[in-house]
Amino acid sequence: MTRRIPALWLAVAGVLVAPLLSAPLLAQSRGKEEAPISPAATAAVEKAAKAKAAETAPVPAAVPAASDLDNTWLLDLSTGGRVTIVLRPDVAPEHVARIKTLTREGFYNGTVFHRVIEGFMAQGGDPTGTGTGGSKLPNLKPEFSDLPHVRGAVSMARAQEKDSANSQFFIILLPTMKLDHNYTIFGRVTGGMEFVDKIAPGEPPADPSKIIQASMASDHKPPPAPQSTIPSAAKLGIPSLFETPQKPAAPPAAATPPKK
Repeated sequence: MTRRIPALWLAVAGVLVAPLLSAPLLAQSRGKEEAPISPAATAAVEKAAKAKAAETAPVPAAVPAASDLDNTWLLDLSTGGRVTIVLRPDVAPEHVARIKTLTREGFYNGTVFHRVIEGFMAQGGDPTGTGTGGSKLPNLKPEFSDLPHVRGAVSMARAQEKDSANSQFFIILLPTMKLDHNYTIFGRVTGGMEFVDKIAPGEPPADPSKIIQASMASDHKPPPAPQSTIPSAAKLGIPSLFETPQKPAAPPAAATPPKK
């Protein structure tokens, strides 16, 4: 019995002393705790993160619902396929109405992308192909919103005056946030962005890409027949198998020598 008491006391002493030994370590660790981040700093970090996410966000590949077909713009391009654009009448009702009107008039059919800057945007919608043309309808007042000019955003082109938008538009190739609140975004590409990426670059391009057909999805127009990418024999200067080659001109007759 006398041998067990010291052992018991040692155990009790260990239990009492252990918290005292660990207390300085806890106090030290608490002393190094970093100060909390201010709400303003947190908001700034979150805003920057959201902006970065918007810049790098991929173009969504969504299929529009049946109820949205009247707000789905289809562009069949000479680059090889159909581009699907979801329009935003909730933020730019007048611009969307203009696009629908001109599309159903066939205004955009056959027009070219006359100004295409790699890494920036592709601009079209000018019937003259010069960048100075437009429709006969009156110009539109701006409908700026908080929508960002991310990849695939579709925005209305204009001159220096903010109320000079008419028919020309551009598709953003890479994020360009400096355009926000300066140009009216009225839609975004949700399918076929690979055909936008193939639009010939240049100001103007040497061989500009075209809008073969523009239509509203609710009108259920099928894509046009694919165009041949093989240059014609005439362009290559090669006579066709079904063409009669022109006969070479007869050599001039020799002069008759004078009689003696």
